[in-house]
Amino acid sequence: MSGARRLGRRWRRHRPLRTRLAVAASAAVALVAVGVCTAAFFVIRYEMFHQLDLNLTQSATRVLQENRDAGPQVVAGECRFLSAPACAQIVPALAAEDPAHPYLLPVSAPVREVATGDRAPYFSNITLSGKPIRMLTTRLGHDKALQVALRSDSVEKGVRQAAGLLAVIGAAGVLLAAGLGYWVSRTGLAPVARLTATAERIASTRDPRHRIELPPGPPGREDEVTRLAASFNTMLGELEQSVTAQRRLVADASHELRTPLTALRTNAELLARADRLTDAQRDRAAGALARQLREVTGLVNDLIELARDEEPAPLLEEVRIAALAEHAVTAARAHWPATPFTLDIAPAASQAVRPGVPARLTRLLTNLLDNAAKFSPEGLPVEVELTTSRHAGPGPGERLELTVRDHGPGITAQDLPYVFDRFYRAETARALPGSGLGLAMARQIARAHGAELTAEQAQGGGAVFRLTFG
Repeated sequence: MSGARRLGRRWRRHRPLRTRLAVAASAAVALVAVGVCTAAFFVIRYEMFHQLDLNLTQSATRVLQENRDAGPQVVAGECRFLSAPACAQIVPALAAEDPAHPYLLPVSAPVREVATGDRAPYFSNITLSGKPIRMLTTRLGHDKALQVALRSDSVEKGVRQAAGLLAVIGAAGVLLAAGLGYWVSRTGLAPVARLTATAERIASTRDPRHRIELPPGPPGREDEVTRLAASFNTMLGELEQSVTAQRRLVADASHELRTPLTALRTNAELLARADRLTDAQRDRAAGALARQLREVTGLVNDLIELARDEEPAPLLEEVRIAALAEHAVTAARAHWPATPFTLDIAPAASQAVRPGVPARLTRLLTNLLDNAAKFSPEGLPVEVELTTSRHAGPGPGERLELTVRDHGPGITAQDLPYVFDRFYRAETARALPGSGLGLAMARQIARAHGAELTAEQAQGGGAVFRLTFG
C-alpha cells in the first residue's frame, strides 16, 4: 500500500495540473457512471427474478388449492418446455413414503426439512435436461412439501442482455467522462493558463505592462480563478508603477547628478593645477568644490531617504508633535536669521502625541520650514500653527493639524499638482538652491506615519502646507 501511495505521489508530481484535473474529473464521472450502471443491473436482475418468483408463487398457490389432500406424486411434469406451465411434485417428509415412479425435480435434504417444518420455504436455481430452472419449495399440509418449477431461460437471457447494454452504456459514460474531464480542465484552467503565460512573458521580456484578459460578467460574481487573475492584474499594476517610478527616479537622479559631478570634476582638475593659479583663484575653486560636495552629499542622502517606504517598527515611539515643532522652528531661526518664524500652538494640541520616528518627523518639518523660508521675502514671517479638531466625536475622531504658511509668490495653478513630485522645480525656483527632493521627501515621510501633506494657495498671497495626523 505504501508503494502504491509513493507511485501515486510520483505520478502527480510529474504531471501538469491540467492533466491531473482532467484525470480527476474523468475518474469521478466514470465512477458515477459505472456505479449507476452496476446498480441498474442489480435492480433489473432483481425485478426480473422477482417477477419469475411471483409466477412460481401463484402456481404453487393453485396447486395447493387443487391437491391439498393428495399424496406424494408428480402433479405436472411439462416444465421442460419453455412455454409449458409450471411443473410440480409433492414430496413426503420420509423417503420411505416416496412413490414408485421417480420424481421429475431433484429432491434433497432441505426439501425434506421443509416438509417437516424445520426449514422455511425457499427459491433455488437448478438445471433440468440441460435447461435452467427456477424452483420454489414450500410446505404442503402435514409432513409434505410442494416443489414448483419454471424455465428461467428468458429471465437469464434478459439479464444477460441488460448486462451487455449497461456495459455499453458504462463504457460510453467512461468515454464521455474523459471528454468532459478534458473540457473541464481546459475551460476551468484557461484563466490559470493565461496567468501562467503572462507571468512567463513578463519574466522573459521584463515588461510589467502585460495584463490577463478577464472574462466579461457582472462585478461581484466572479469565480475564484477570475478573482485570482484580477488580483494578479492589480499586482502587475503596482509592479508597473513601482518599476516606472524606479526608472524615473534613476533617470532624474542621473540628470540631477550630471551637472554637479561635472562641476566637481572641473574644480578638482583645476585644483590639481594649483601651482598655476593665484591665491584668489585657488580659494574660489576650493570653495566651489566644497559647496558642490555638500550639494552632491545632500542629494545622495535625499535619494537614500526617498528609497525608504515605511518606518522601521523598532524605531517608532510616541512623539509629542508640539515639542517637535518648537525644536524645528528654533533650528530654522538659526539657519534663516533674516526670516522671522512664528509658532502658535493651541492648548488642546500642546500635549498631543502620535507614533513615529522623531528624527524623520523633524526632517519633514525642517523641509517644510526651509521651503517656506526659501520663498519668503526678507523680513516677512513664516507662520507655523498647530491645532486640533474633532470631526466625529471624541477618541478616534480627533485630528492634529500643523500648517506652515509663507508670504512668497505662492504656487501657481499649473505647478500645484506637481509640487510633491521628485526633482520637480517651478520656473520661479530653478534659480534657487536645492535639488527638488525636499517636498517629495516630506510627503513620503508623512504617509509613512499615517499623515497627509497637502499644499494650497494662501489667501492674500503665499503658500500653505498642511500636515494632518489622523
